[in-house]
Amino acid sequence: MKLIMSMTVVALATIVTAPSIAADAPTKPGSVFKDCPTCPEMVVIAPGSFTQGREARDVAEPVRYEGPPHRVSIKYSFAVGKTEVITGQFKEFADATGYVANDVCNIWDGTTATKAPKTGWRNPQYGRPPADNEPGACLSWDDAKAYIKWLNAKTGASYRLLSESEWEYVARAGDTATRYTWGDNPDDACKTANVGDLSTKDLKPPFTPRKLNVANCNDGYPFIAPAGALKPNAFGVYDMIGSIWEWVEDCYVLPYPANTPTDGSPYIGPEGCDRRASKGGSWASSIDRQTPTFRGRDPSTLTSQVFGFRIARDLK
Repeated sequence: MKLIMSMTVVALATIVTAPSIAADAPTKPGSVFKDCPTCPEMVVIAPGSFTQGREARDVAEPVRYEGPPHRVSIKYSFAVGKTEVITGQFKEFADATGYVANDVCNIWDGTTATKAPKTGWRNPQYGRPPADNEPGACLSWDDAKAYIKWLNAKTGASYRLLSESEWEYVARAGDTATRYTWGDNPDDACKTANVGDLSTKDLKPPFTPRKLNVANCNDGYPFIAPAGALKPNAFGVYDMIGSIWEWVEDCYVLPYPANTPTDGSPYIGPEGCDRRASKGGSWASSIDRQTPTFRGRDPSTLTSQVFGFRIARDLK
């Protein structure tokens, strides 16, 4: 393990000797741009305010409190990935650097997630190889940070993970009145979100989610959908809900602590933070998890069939 880690560090340190400096990105809200031909496509997000979190507790897991609600005011523009980072983009990074990710991924077996050897982002157990245009899966928070370090060196830009409050702001896309991002009816999910639905319920083992509370609709994809296959939200961003859980920068603490930032920045937490927040649910998550306020909580080293990431970029 130490040898693999040291090889990875060396590879990351030597990947780019002369970064190609990114051109100034557009700042008009809704503008779309890329810093290189194979870089993630980014959408410019305008400043704004919203109330993060909610007072109610999760029905399936009452201890999973999503509050207290608090007002957040983001006074800067930033860019966010139009979709999650896709398999082809992570592959470019891994091939260029020799980066070695975990080859034991947690795979859903219908009842729980079980560690499976000889899996990972190149083999997330779909019964076929992952497509280059699908969100990268079996990727940890640490993998996301390594990819971002490489992308910054490659482009000269300032990429990063979203904060939890930035993520919820983008996911809501101006709608703060409804339980879900598409409204209050969970069965309306399938036009915009690749969630646990009727097609997921009908999958055969080892993918049958027998205990899932699924949406009573069909998004056309029994498990993961190509990135951007469904409709975008009002900000022009795809797949904020469903598809894969998305890592964010914040240290997870429940409830939101009294010193939670209210300016859009992440909650860094105590030294040695043992859990990172994740957001958005996945193609194999119960519908009660597919809300902008629900908070995942996992170690930064976790690799799961339903975990990946989306990036943000600072704007001048």
